[in-house]
Amino acid sequence: MTWAVVRIRGGIRTNNDIRDTLMMLRLNRQNHLVFIPEDPVTKGMLQKVKDYVTWGPADAETVATVIALRGRLYGDRPVTDEYIKANSGYGSAREFADAVARQKARYSDLKDVKPVIRLHPPRGGYENTKVSWKAGGSLGNRGKEISVLISRMLGPGAGHWPEKRPAGRKGLAFKGGAKHA
Repeated sequence: MTWAVVRIRGGIRTNNDIRDTLMMLRLNRQNHLVFIPEDPVTKGMLQKVKDYVTWGPADAETVATVIALRGRLYGDRPVTDEYIKANSGYGSAREFADAVARQKARYSDLKDVKPVIRLHPPRGGYENTKVSWKAGGSLGNRGKEISVLISRMLGPGAGHWPEKRPAGRKGLAFKGGAKHA
């Protein structure tokens, strides 16, 4: 199984060990996504940076959607179905995404692909960037709910962006901000 890891918090006043671990995971900026294999080494790395990232198991549908919409090659060219057919042993992008999700292939093994996927901030915002997922925040292991967060981060025009804000979330009008939310 492959994990989808999203960096949530920035690097100001971050311990050097944590900063180095985030660099090894290629999570250099907020809202960056990487797909990493599930093994004891990466599990330890995630445990070390759990206060800066969120993660969960990546399903094939989410991987396919992210690669199709936000995957980029060097030169800022999009990753297309034809490119995957020509540069991997898989017949389609959907097959490649399924192999990545089942840990049969790595996303970064694709020739000339940028291993980091840049996403938008989530629609409706993060829950709380200083509290763990189990305590009602955004950090740590989300489990299958990582797909929901990624779909909120794919951006407008993606076709997978939710129409409304997530349930239980109040708008700016309730916080004394804009009166038109």
